[in-house]
Amino acid sequence: MIGVAVFSGVINILMLSGSIYMLQVYDRVIPSRNLATLFGLSLMVLIAYLVQGYFDAMRSRMLCRIATLFDAGLQSSIHWALATLPLRGVKPVLMQQPLRDLDQVRTFMSGMGPTAFLDMPWIPVFLIGLFLFHPAIGFTALLGTAAIIAMTLLNERISRGAAKAAMDMNAQRQVLADATQRNAEIVRALGMTDRLTARWSQANERYLQENIRSTDVHANLGSAAKVLRYVLQSGMLGMGAYLVIADKASGGIMIASSILMGRALAPVEIALGTWKQLAAARQGLARLRDICKATAPPPPPPVMLPRPCRELSVQNLAVAAPGFDMPIVSGITFSLKAGAGLALLGASASGKTSLSKALVGIWPAHRGAVRLDGASLDQWRNEDLGRHIGYLPQDVGLFDGTIAENICRFEENASSDAILRAAQIAGVHDIILRLPEGYATRIGAGGMSLSAGQKQRVGLARAVYGDPFLLVLDEPNANLDADGENALTRAIGIMRQNKSIVVVISHRPSALSALDMTMVLYEGKAIAFGPSEEVFARVRKANGKGPPGPPQPPPQAKAEPRASLAESVPS
Repeated sequence: MIGVAVFSGVINILMLSGSIYMLQVYDRVIPSRNLATLFGLSLMVLIAYLVQGYFDAMRSRMLCRIATLFDAGLQSSIHWALATLPLRGVKPVLMQQPLRDLDQVRTFMSGMGPTAFLDMPWIPVFLIGLFLFHPAIGFTALLGTAAIIAMTLLNERISRGAAKAAMDMNAQRQVLADATQRNAEIVRALGMTDRLTARWSQANERYLQENIRSTDVHANLGSAAKVLRYVLQSGMLGMGAYLVIADKASGGIMIASSILMGRALAPVEIALGTWKQLAAARQGLARLRDICKATAPPPPPPVMLPRPCRELSVQNLAVAAPGFDMPIVSGITFSLKAGAGLALLGASASGKTSLSKALVGIWPAHRGAVRLDGASLDQWRNEDLGRHIGYLPQDVGLFDGTIAENICRFEENASSDAILRAAQIAGVHDIILRLPEGYATRIGAGGMSLSAGQKQRVGLARAVYGDPFLLVLDEPNANLDADGENALTRAIGIMRQNKSIVVVISHRPSALSALDMTMVLYEGKAIAFGPSEEVFARVRKANGKGPPGPPQPPPQAKAEPRASLAESVPS
C-alpha cells in the first residue's frame, strides 16, 4: 500500500500541470504572442500527462494485485467456513454469502473506489492552490467541496438500509433458483414448474422493489451532488470573471481556478459514484471478519495421536442438531471392540442418523463423549481423524472429479493399490472398469451421471478407503439390487476381519446378517443393546416379531438391558 500511496502522490502533483499550463498560456503566451514559449509549455504538459497516465495505470495494476492477494489470503478460511456453516445450523440463504462477500470486496478493491479515497487527502493541496490564486476563490471552493462531501455522507447514511435489504432479497431469490436447479427432475416429474416459478417471481419482485428503493435514493442524492458541482464550477468562473473585472485577478487565474476546482472535486465525485459498492464491500468485509472468527478451526492438538486400534466407547452421549439445544438422542452408553459390527435399529425419527453423525464427528456431542481408544474426537485434528473414519450417508454426495479422486477422497499422491483395494472391497471394481474411461471417468458437473446404485457403491468404496478403524453406514443398501447387497455384506465382513468397527443403519435384513451386535433406539433413547441373538429373542418374546439374523459370536461389549421393544423394531 505504501507504493500505491506514493504513486497517488505523484499522480496528484502531476494533476496540477493542467492548471499551470492554462495560467501560463493566458498570462504569458497570449500577451507576448511567443510561439516558442507555447511550444515548450505544450511539450512539457504533454510529457506530464504521459507520466501521469503511466503512474495511473501502474496504480490500478497494483490495486488489482493487492485485491488478489487479499482474496488468496482468505481463501482457506472462507472454504473452511463454507464447509463448517452447514454443521452450525446456519440458514441456507446465508450458506454462500461468504463467497459473495469475498467477490464483492475483491471487486471493489480492484476498481475505481480505492483510487478516489487515495486521492482525497490531496484535496487540501488543491484548495490551498485556489487560496493562493485569491482568498475569495479559495473560500468558494472550500464551501462547495464541504457541501458535496456532506451530501456524499448523507447518501451513504440514507441508502444503507435499503442496500442491505436489497442484498438480503437477492440472496433469498438465489437460494430458490439454486434449489429449483438442484431438484430439476423432481420439479418436472411432479409438475411443480409453474408454482416454483411463481414463488421465485415473488422473491424476485421483492428484490426488485428493494433495489429500486436503494437506487432511487442513490440516484436522487447523486444527481443533487452533480448539480451542485455544476453550480460550483460555474460559480468559480463567475467569481473569477468578477475578480478580472475588478482587476484583482488575471484571465489565466479565472480559467486555471476552474480547472483546479474540477481536479479537487474529482475524487469526491468518483467516491459518490462508487459509494454503493463501497457500502456493500464494507458490509461484506464485516461479515467476513465475523464469519472467519466464528468458524476459525480449533488449534491443532499438541500431540498427534496414533491410529486407533482397540475400541469405540460412547459415554452418556447426548446429541442435538446444530443451532438447537433440545437433544435428539440422549443417554447413549456402549462400547465396541475392534472387529465388532453394530446394527442400529429403530423407527423413523428415533435418532439413528443423529447418533451416526455424532459417532463420526459431524455433530459435536451436546453432552458426554465419543472416544476412540480412550481419546475423545475433539482431541484429533479433523484431517487426521478423517483418515480413521469411513462414512456413507444416505445422500452419498460425490464431488466433481474422477472416480479415482472421489474414492481416495482427493488425497494427493494417493496409491493406486489403495484405490483398487477400496473398490474391490466395495465390489465396484468391475462396474468402474465398464465406464467409458474407467477410474479416470469424470463425474459431476460436465462429467458422467451415475445411477443411484452406482453412486452408493462408489460412496462405499470411498468410505472403506484406507481401511478406517470406524466405518459408519447409513442406509447403505437403499439403492442396491441383489448383487449390490451381496457386495455390501461381503464388504462389511472384510472390514470386520480387518479389525474395523462397523456400524450400520438399515431396515433390510440382508445388511444386518453380517453384524453381531444390535442397538434399538426409541425416541432418542437406547432401549436395547447387546448381541443380536439376545436382542432379537427379546423382540420375539415381546411381540413375536423381529428381523432375522444368523447367530454370531458376540464380542466383548457393555450390554445395557432396556424396557419393552414392542413399539420400536419394525416387523
